[in-house]
Parts: sequence; structure tokens; C-alpha cells
Amino acid sequence: MTVCSRPRRGRTIVATGDRREPVVDRQKRRRPRRGRTSRNCGPVPVAPAVYVVPAQAGFHARHKGGRYKAGNRELQQTNRKVLHMNNGSILSRAALAVVSLALLTLCVMAPAAEPAATPWDLDALSKAPKSAPAEGFTEEGVSALFYDGVPYKGAPTRVFAWYGLPKTEPGGKVPAMVLVHGGGGTAFATWVRLWNSRGYAAIAMDTCGCVPRGEYGKWERDAQGGPAGWGDFDNVDLPATDQWSRHAVADVVLAHSLIRSFPEVDADRTGITGISWGGYLTCITAGVDNRFKLAVPVYGCGFLGDNSAWLDAFKSMGPEKAAKWLQLWDPSVYLPRAAMPMLWVTGTNDFAYPMDSLQKSYRLPKAPHTLAIRPRMPHGHGVAGENPEEIHAFADNILTGGTPLATIAKQGRNGNTAWVEYAAKTPVTKAELHYTKATGKWQDRLWECAPATLDAKTNRASAEIPEGTTVYYINFTDEHDLVVSGEHEERLER
Repeated sequence: MTVCSRPRRGRTIVATGDRREPVVDRQKRRRPRRGRTSRNCGPVPVAPAVYVVPAQAGFHARHKGGRYKAGNRELQQTNRKVLHMNNGSILSRAALAVVSLALLTLCVMAPAAEPAATPWDLDALSKAPKSAPAEGFTEEGVSALFYDGVPYKGAPTRVFAWYGLPKTEPGGKVPAMVLVHGGGGTAFATWVRLWNSRGYAAIAMDTCGCVPRGEYGKWERDAQGGPAGWGDFDNVDLPATDQWSRHAVADVVLAHSLIRSFPEVDADRTGITGISWGGYLTCITAGVDNRFKLAVPVYGCGFLGDNSAWLDAFKSMGPEKAAKWLQLWDPSVYLPRAAMPMLWVTGTNDFAYPMDSLQKSYRLPKAPHTLAIRPRMPHGHGVAGENPEEIHAFADNILTGGTPLATIAKQGRNGNTAWVEYAAKTPVTKAELHYTKATGKWQDRLWECAPATLDAKTNRASAEIPEGTTVYYINFTDEHDLVVSGEHEERLER
């Protein structure tokens, strides 16, 4: 049994080809509370008070096994019972308010029902936008351009992007990737070149009305850019057409339409990947633009009102505004529409998008999903979020006919033995049980690992679950060091 290694303390830096950048969305490390271990890694945000959206919001939750509604009826029935406690005496208004608040805090926020229409005009966004060279921006091997965005507060906008092509045969067509940056980021030329080196055309756009001039998190604003990121929680009362999430998703879909229009690109072989807030946008875009053949959110997911780094933001907004934002912009609203295979890449202790919200998210789409979850994967651009080879292999399999990642056929538990059955074209060389005995904030939990018994003849791995385990999952590693994960299981009975 081993404890996975911890990172260096302090400012985390990740490489991005020819430069180094701070990890996206970095937060200050906190001293663990009593009973917690400090051996976990990854940035941890200040602990927010638990925020729940009231049942009156009428949200719906979707699960594999069915569907439930957290609506008004149950709350009203409970309130009527409370009003007539103590031999029929009527509670004062103040007491009722206290009881009602207590009841609301027991509710769990669930995703909004799928809207009949979305805030995006897909007919218009599916047409290639006008584009022109972006003068004054140069990077080796790629081209800088501006393309027309959607209007912002009645004024036209433009979006900056880097575009690059691999070496191609005359008349040949290549697959393409759309690359969506995370918080504090912009369009990254190094990311485009990475995919060019793999044989793909690629486009990376700025989704916050900026251009790649300046420094990380302080990029220069473009006079014709759209709204600034991220989340835009303070502007929820603006028309939906003027809010950041609407513009950012439109920027991504338009970039897709643009790259599909280029003669060197095979329009039927395109994929999308995004990091952190870019992963959030990837989730929404996957449910909005079904022209993509694959989607890979890194870290990002939905159910932000259930559990995420933004619980304090939702609390400060108040129930009404928080419900409005979540109904409009939470990825859980749009993920059920996603029709393409999805690969979800993250770490066990991600500070922004915890594993419980991730699991509810990846269970929403009807298409197959694959997981690659590493203990305490760092959060950021560069090596951390751009370079995982599972993303490359996943895209190659779907877009170029490459060897697929291993797939999970079945998983379960017999008593205290966890097991997973898998299928793999590339030999699996290792299986490990990852588990935690901790409870509380997912970001703070210590994860440990133990070897699992691997039977290559039956394609099955099994492991004894240590006493006191609260959550566990099994990872497979093939001979190319590519990781595929089973779904995690929570064991609340201890």
C-alpha cells in the first residue's frame, strides 16, 4: 500500500512549450482542519459555506436509474405539517421562516430541465463567419486572424484566434481540433502547434474579448471584443444575449464553423477539447453543436451549484439569481443533448470541479464516455491540461482510426471486493485501486493506492477494499502508459 506523492508547496508552474505559465485558477493553500491530512496535493480554495438552491426553483435531476423533481409540492406539504405541530398551535412567522430555511438547506440543487430552445441561434452560428488576418500578431508555424462574433450590447464584435495546419499532401484533407482555453488564459499558439505536430489542423480562440498580448491573466482587451470572463455571475440580470457564457459558447461554435470551411480540413472529422473554464464551455458546446465527433473536457463539468469552487459566488447572488444563472448556463442543462463520445480528464482533488459533480455530469449524455482520473492531477494549461496522451489517443481512434483506449465493460462489488471488467486492443499492464478513507471536502481528501489483481485472460481486475474506505475506483494502465478509470463508488456505510 502506498500513498501517492505530494507536490511542492507554493506557486505551481506548468510548461507550455516555449514558455511557462502559472496554473489556472490557483488558490491559496489552507491549513487542514483537525482530522484532515496535509498530504494531499493541488490548490485548495477557502472553504465556502454550503449553498443549496431552494426547491422552489423547480429544478430536475437526471440519473442513470431515473429522474426526480425537487419542486414546490413536497416543501408545501412539509410546511403545512410543521405549522400544526404542538397540538395544533400555529408557529409565528419568524419561526416558520427559520424552519423553512432549515428545510431548504436540506435540498440538493439539481440541473434545470432541458430547455425547449437554447440561447444560441445554431442556424446562424453554423455558417462560417467572415475572417481576416490579425495584423501585428506573429507566431512560428501558425496564422493569426480575427473572425466575426455575435453582437454585444448591440455592437458588432470580433474574436481573435490562432490557426495552424500540419504538413499535408496537395489536395489532402486532415482532421481538426477546436481548443478552448481556461481561466486567465487566451488563445495559445503552442497548443495549436501541439495538435499540428500530431497531424491535425487546430484553432484556438480567445473567449473573453482579448488578444494574446500581455501576461497570464492580464491580456490586452480588444476594442471590438465581447464580454470579459469568467462566469459573469454579477451580470445575470443582463439580457442572456449579453452574458459571457452565451458569447463564449458562440465564439467556440463559430470557430468550429470557420475551421470546417477551410479546404484543407475534413469537415466530418472534428473534435473539441477545453481546460478548466474551457472544459466547462466544452461541456455546453457538446450539447449545442452536434457536428463534433468527440469532446474532451479537462477538469470542467456541470452541477456547479451542487459542488464547485463557486459555491460562495452562488450564495452571494441569492437563491433567485443563482437559480436563474444555473438554469441558463450550467452544463448539466445541455449535456443530455450531447451525442458524441466524450473523454473526461481530471484529478481526484481538483479544486474547482470535484468528483461528485463530475460523476453526475458524465452520466448525463447518452453517448459513451471514457474516464481518465489521476490522483491529484495538477490543474492548469501546458503539460497538465493540454498534453495528456489519453486525449491524443482518444482523438486518433475516432478521427483517424487509431487504436482505441481500453473500455470499461462492467464494474461492481462483491462484498468487500471491487472488480472491473474491461476490453482493450492494447495490452493492459497494471491495475490499481485508488481509495480514500476521508470524508468532507473532496479537495482535501487523502487518496491512497493499492495494487489490484489483474487477470489478462478474463480481462478483469479486482481488489480488496481497505477497511474504512469511503470512496474508491480502479485505474487501468496499458503498455503505452495510457490510463482509463472505472467510475468511483461512495461507501457511506462505515
